[in-house]
Amino acid sequence: MTPTPDQRQMFRWLLIAATLMGVVWLLAPVLTPFIVAAVLAYALHPAVEALVARRVPRTLSVTMVVLLALLGVLSLLLLIIPILSKEIPLLKAQIPLLAERLNQHLTPLLAQYGVQVQLDVAGIKAMALKFFDGNLEDGLATLLSSARIGGSVVLSLLGNLVLVPMVLFYLLLDWSPSVERVRRFVPPRFQARTDAFLAECDDVLGQYLRGQLAVMLALALYYTVALKLAGFELALPVGIFTGLAIFIPYLGFGLGAVLALLAGLLQFTGWWGVGAVALVYGLGQVLESFVLTPRLVGERIGLSPLAVIFALLAFGHLFGFVGVLIALPVSAVLLVALRRVKVTYLNSELYRG
Repeated sequence: MTPTPDQRQMFRWLLIAATLMGVVWLLAPVLTPFIVAAVLAYALHPAVEALVARRVPRTLSVTMVVLLALLGVLSLLLLIIPILSKEIPLLKAQIPLLAERLNQHLTPLLAQYGVQVQLDVAGIKAMALKFFDGNLEDGLATLLSSARIGGSVVLSLLGNLVLVPMVLFYLLLDWSPSVERVRRFVPPRFQARTDAFLAECDDVLGQYLRGQLAVMLALALYYTVALKLAGFELALPVGIFTGLAIFIPYLGFGLGAVLALLAGLLQFTGWWGVGAVALVYGLGQVLESFVLTPRLVGERIGLSPLAVIFALLAFGHLFGFVGVLIALPVSAVLLVALRRVKVTYLNSELYRG
């Protein structure tokens, strides 16, 4: 059977798409900082355009926006410092006491079910002292050794920390001409449909970003107030960190919960800290999933919980930690494409017979 011209054209487009996907997959480690910078540039370029519209020179506008973005990321990371500076010294003294408390409460409970468990408190104390006394020196030694042999993990991380802001700066500086140059590669007969598709993607992503920012701020306020009412001394840094880290799906919430649980175990005697964290974070998850996200982000994106989990796993497997960050916005774009493919399929002769 001889393929029709439309079929041959479809095959050529599929071949081009498969080639591009193969190149992206092969060069994923190299492309990762560029992908991150491109996503950030897309999110930040409206701010640059707003400053330019107020007659601020573009170079100065880009510099201000990039510096503010870096300051925001640095501020989020610095929230962990007061938490760790207070908790690490307490851990050294409290881990043996925690083990002893577990022996007193958990051992009799498990014994009722025929499970005999007895923690070695002396051994745990010795291990804690060894870890916290020698961990810093060992960590520095390992880091220096890695750097001497070209230790790529550290050097790659430092390289990306420099490369992402630099690429972001040049993308924002040349955003509109770059978008126009890419647009010229689209055949003229497809440009109208491509522009409509990109406009729909831009609308979906804009709603996602605005809604996600509102969710983060609302949750930061909730966790801070709730932990403060529960009597946590570290309510402010833990609450703000948890709320803002929600932009990393599941991982941000989990890290915030671990920090809060650690603070509760170290500050309170008994099970009040654990119970308070379970209640506050359980209610926070319900609030986020059933109230804030549906109302503030809306159902426009249309990703089901299963689709979200699959997207996070798939992008995390392909691009690592960065893949988790870009999974949902990229999935939203793919969903727009799938909607159009569905409409085309339902109107095709293949479906109609």
